[in-house]
Amino acid sequence: MINHSGVPSPFQSFLNDLHFKYKSLHDGAVANYIPELAKVDPNLFSICVITVDGQVYEVGDYNQLFTIQSISKVFVHGLALKDHGRDYVLTKVGVEPTGDAFNAIILDERSNRPLNPMVNAGAIATTSLIKGSRPTERLNRMLNMFQRYIGRDIFVDISVFMSERTTGHRNRAMAHLMLNFGMIDEKIDEALDLYFQQCSLMVNCRDLALMAATLANKGTNPITGEQAVESCYIKDILSMMYTCGMYNFAGEWAYKIGLPAKSGVCGGIIAVVRNQIGIGVFSPLLDSLGDSVRGVKVCEELSQQFGLHLFDSSMGSCRFLDMLST
Repeated sequence: MINHSGVPSPFQSFLNDLHFKYKSLHDGAVANYIPELAKVDPNLFSICVITVDGQVYEVGDYNQLFTIQSISKVFVHGLALKDHGRDYVLTKVGVEPTGDAFNAIILDERSNRPLNPMVNAGAIATTSLIKGSRPTERLNRMLNMFQRYIGRDIFVDISVFMSERTTGHRNRAMAHLMLNFGMIDEKIDEALDLYFQQCSLMVNCRDLALMAATLANKGTNPITGEQAVESCYIKDILSMMYTCGMYNFAGEWAYKIGLPAKSGVCGGIIAVVRNQIGIGVFSPLLDSLGDSVRGVKVCEELSQQFGLHLFDSSMGSCRFLDMLST
């Protein structure tokens, strides 16, 4: 954000410096288990922060489109909660973190449910809960939900969708296992197609930050003023992000960074500071756990510099708000 004198605000200057600091970091590799993802430029890098009163701070390739991938799980979980309520959703998907891989073909031994909505099995189950009499109606309801979060039309990248559909054999195995235990119905192909479509939605870094800021703002988009999700479900969504959102890095993330967050193999990360800001970072170079290397570094520095950790009792967050208001 530039002030009236044409000089970057203190926080914008901080983001500019942060971007410059980590732009030269080239650790990690782009995802290649989906052929289309392997084509992404590894040098892309952007940071965006949006406040709950609609201020936008951004640097880098923040308009570059990419597929949302696993970050979509957060918002589809919210739609499933809207359609059925938390009690029913809990009969189909659990809320326990898992030490297994996000694409593990495994269910909870006691309940036969997927362990949580942030792993693939749980996400397929929540996607299957989206209401609609036909596949097109369910897709349109999902697209409309995402449009409320980002304030513009959104579309599916057909090449990525077809790539995911062609190579998604593990996800099909999960779906058949869940069908066996009654966690999803027999319309497996419809549920999987919708899941592959949700992962193939095209967004940019600004969209990610606005989606996170909407969650920070009790479900109301801070730019458009539109209610994207009922406020009563925000605690459900943020709880899952905090405990399960960062693959097998979730525990260390909660310990060091302390924010509800979700990553995706696209290289995106969203993080939420309740009642304050939404953070979006995009850099497709991933670590061994599937999280953006630069994205983790950026969020860690933001959290530490400004005391954003959920359990931080210092005055750092006050200094952060002062900087935003300057």
